[in-house]
Amino acid sequence: MLEVSNLTRSYGSFKAVDSVSFKIKKGEIIGLLGHNGAGKTTIMKMISGYLEADTGDVSLDGVTLSKDPKKLQSQLGYLPESLPVYPEMSVAEYLDYAADLKGLKGNTKVAEIKRAIKATDLSAKLLAPIETLSRGYKQRVGVAQAILGQPKLLILDEPTNGLDPEQTQHMRELIKDIAKKATVILSTHIMQEVNALCDRVLILKSGQLALDEQLEALQHSKQLVVESDLAEVKKLTDIKGIFVVEQEPQKFIVSLEDKANMQQVAATISKTIIESGAQLFAIYPHKRDLESVFNQINNDEFVATANNNQGGAAHAA
Repeated sequence: MLEVSNLTRSYGSFKAVDSVSFKIKKGEIIGLLGHNGAGKTTIMKMISGYLEADTGDVSLDGVTLSKDPKKLQSQLGYLPESLPVYPEMSVAEYLDYAADLKGLKGNTKVAEIKRAIKATDLSAKLLAPIETLSRGYKQRVGVAQAILGQPKLLILDEPTNGLDPEQTQHMRELIKDIAKKATVILSTHIMQEVNALCDRVLILKSGQLALDEQLEALQHSKQLVVESDLAEVKKLTDIKGIFVVEQEPQKFIVSLEDKANMQQVAATISKTIIESGAQLFAIYPHKRDLESVFNQINNDEFVATANNNQGGAAHAA
């Protein structure tokens, strides 16, 4: 398990990361989201030990970064958005060098390089200088070096950047396979990648953790969309457990209290509308997509309660 505790990092008077805490279990794929400048890269660099935190700490399966940084770093793989590679090296030379840096030796080293090459489908480019590779192949080289040594924690910053659709699908399958034995942090601007891969999403805003929620729970709000020609919405205000939050012509959204039973409330609303003489055209759960939630958070239209220990609950304002 990865535990991030109260990480803070400032640059002069600017606080890039402000007391961020969360836990990630083995086998989870976490989506780390936020606008540019929200603190994503700074957090990833602090977790990897590349950047020192002002306060706070990181531990991985009991190994603490502040006390034993080399041991923790030996158990993680990191793919930065812009991978620093040696363009004059061939793919084989670079992976051999990366394996040396990770302390891999002998048969273990050879086996790991072969595994990484196979997983990223790089065999056709082994002897090619890195500078001659396309963006997609360079990205595969980056992933290959990150998974050498079978890390317990894999940090991927924009892993599908520059890949074509077929390569993107291959990368998704690879990440899911890696996650069977490791914890994965995926930072991306592509919401589709998060929806396709992640179990949970962390959204940062101005250096703070604005949301920590399971993706499935995030997409299922406690709201109903009601389509009706009901003239007086006030007729619904007496129904226990609901309140109207938005109204359009012949459509309104009803929020439910946390303990309310959606099916029972929907039945009561339907009965109330019909008995009033109005027409009920449709009633159905209001589902949010990740992009709309992300935009609401960054437009201050979303109230989120982040439980920094085990994942939080989110509530639409």
